[in-house]
Amino acid sequence: DIPNTRGMRNDVVEALKKINLPVLRWPGGNFADEYHWKDGIGPRNERRRTINSNWGGVLEDNRFGTHEFMDLCELIGCEPYIAVNLGSGTIQEAADWVEYMTAEEGSSLAELRGRNGHPEPWKVKYLGIGNENWGAGGSMNVEYYASEYRRYQQFCKNYGDNTLFKIACGPDSEDYNWTRGLMSRLNHWHAGGISLHYYVLPGNWEHKGSALDFSEQEYYVTVQKALKIEEIMERHLQIMDECDPNHDIQLVIDEWGNWYDVEPGTNPGFLYQQNTMRDALVAGINLNIFNKHSDRVKMANIAQMVNVLQSVILTEGAKMIKTPTYHVFDMYKYHQDAELCDSTLETKEVGVEENNMVPNLTESVSVDANGVMHITMTNLDLENAYPIEAAILGMRPEQITAEIVTGEMHEKNTFEDPDCVKVQSFDGVSKVHGGIAFTIPACSVLHIAVS
Repeated sequence: DIPNTRGMRNDVVEALKKINLPVLRWPGGNFADEYHWKDGIGPRNERRRTINSNWGGVLEDNRFGTHEFMDLCELIGCEPYIAVNLGSGTIQEAADWVEYMTAEEGSSLAELRGRNGHPEPWKVKYLGIGNENWGAGGSMNVEYYASEYRRYQQFCKNYGDNTLFKIACGPDSEDYNWTRGLMSRLNHWHAGGISLHYYVLPGNWEHKGSALDFSEQEYYVTVQKALKIEEIMERHLQIMDECDPNHDIQLVIDEWGNWYDVEPGTNPGFLYQQNTMRDALVAGINLNIFNKHSDRVKMANIAQMVNVLQSVILTEGAKMIKTPTYHVFDMYKYHQDAELCDSTLETKEVGVEENNMVPNLTESVSVDANGVMHITMTNLDLENAYPIEAAILGMRPEQITAEIVTGEMHEKNTFEDPDCVKVQSFDGVSKVHGGIAFTIPACSVLHIAVS
């Protein structure tokens, strides 16, 4: 009884279309290395039912399978990113799935796809082979995984005019030995990219910290850990450059975001957490960093989309809310397919404890195909606004528009108050000789468009 198109919620689909969602990864995550794709095709009432040990020990009836996922991607207008099962699967199973999805009519698997409702092949650009195989994806060492990956990728073929961008399971956060071991065993014939996973935990894996009940000190710890991803990326990229001086293999950060203790009263396996202005700031930090490394970062996927971890959307029955993180993605969508510009900032250290100080500001800048410059900034300071004079070389500003997400660090959207945090217009930007001037409020994410 919730408005939907072929079972996909219309409100969720429209919200994701609005932020120009470019790519969606499925079926995981740790679930990917236990997922057998043939369980999720054919008549829904005949599909295999299993217990999903990765997500709360609940029944997995496989009603949502390959056809449903591809349908969702088509409704949103995004690229599918398929993660195949290397952990508990077989090479034949992975090869068959690629053929089932992308082969032209004629093969038995293509005909099976047709009988299941989709005669035309799908386009699948991104193919991840295994997920976190150093951990829940098989507890493998890098030598074994690299050998298995090379075998698997060999049999995941290109059919017709579909060309796969193959992604190997890269390191967990600061595991530089994994990157060196993997890159020394791969070349551009094997992989287009390797993945990196990095989560921000204010505490530790035993006690991650609350999504809602946190102090200023915990806020700055969270921000400091979010900023650390730049150092981690750069150290991995240095190793990648040594092994791959031509930069044929790209970095794919296909899981990132904040991870807190689950909301009280919810299934611990569902990893449901609320989303505040703190998460909006972390999203802005990450997206600015990824933008500024777009020469080597091919893709970056916030870990989950709806109701899990740092989600962009939360639902409760027929209700839906857009989180503060969603609104940051909405403002940053203008960087998509634009050209990165060099940008620098004068910053100062802010915080409440000497060992948790962070720069007060971050930024990234691009120019889109229409010549519009997009400036995105975060002010990480919880108390102080900062006057900014931005010198813009090679452009004389004529038109300026701006929008902002701001609020006290605990502010959030709820089903009772869904618009507490939202994108608002910002009219504080003025033209000055050689550029623009404005004051960025405390605890805020700002987008300025200049033409």
